[in-house]
Amino acid sequence: MKKIISVSGMHCAHCASAVEEALSAIDGIGKVRADLKAGTVTASMKTDVDDKLIIEAINENGFEAGEITIKTGLFA
Repeated sequence: MKKIISVSGMHCAHCASAVEEALSAIDGIGKVRADLKAGTVTASMKTDVDDKLIIEAINENGFEAGEITIKTGLFA
């Protein structure tokens, strides 16, 4: 399963890296990839992670987490 999180405030590679590191530090999250152009972060879940933890990690690093979309299936 992947979660795609809308993130406001990412303006450069350093911003993207900060969000990626914050989410990668959460137990249960695997690979994380930020897309500056789209303003999103895609996180692959190893286990189910509460959306509140994801939102807190993003907001605590000075960005604003928005909508979270869940992708499941073979091509998620």
